[in-house]
Amino acid sequence: MLPEALTALAAAGGTAVVQAAGTNAWEGFRQAVARWFGRGDDDRERVELERLDRSAAELTAVSEGGADRLRLRQEAVWQTRFEQLLEALPEAEREQAAAALRALLAERTPTSAVSAGDGGLAVGGDVRIHADHGSVAGGVIQGDIHLGNPSRPGPDLS
Repeated sequence: MLPEALTALAAAGGTAVVQAAGTNAWEGFRQAVARWFGRGDDDRERVELERLDRSAAELTAVSEGGADRLRLRQEAVWQTRFEQLLEALPEAEREQAAAALRALLAERTPTSAVSAGDGGLAVGGDVRIHADHGSVAGGVIQGDIHLGNPSRPGPDLS
C-alpha cells in the first residue's frame, strides 16, 4: 500500500492525463508520461503511448451526456496505473520516480488554469461577490479560500 502522499500524486497524474487529452498540450504531455512509465524501456514506452492515445480518443469522442462519467473513469484508470508502477518499485526507485512524476506534473500542468462545468464560473484570481439594494449574492467555494474581514452591511459611503 502506498503512502497517502504518493496516492495523491498518482491521483494528480490521472487527473492531468484526462485534462490534457485533446488540448494543445497533449502531444508533449503524452510523450513525457510515456517516458515516465517506460523508465528507459522503448517497448514499454510505445505501449504506454498507445494506451494514452486510446484514452484520448475515447475522451474526445464521447458525447456530452457521458463525458463526466468517462472522465472520472479515465482518471481512475490512470491513477491506478501510476499507483501500480510506484508500488512495484523498490523504495529508492519509488522516491526517484515520485520526484520525476512531481516534476513532470509541475512542468506540464498550468497552475493558473481553471475550469468550470455547465452553469459554473471559474476564476483564477480574486473574486468579490457583492449584493446591494436588497439583492442576494452567493457562491459555492471548492478549494482553498482566504477570507478577510467582511464589510458591515449598510449604505456604501465611499
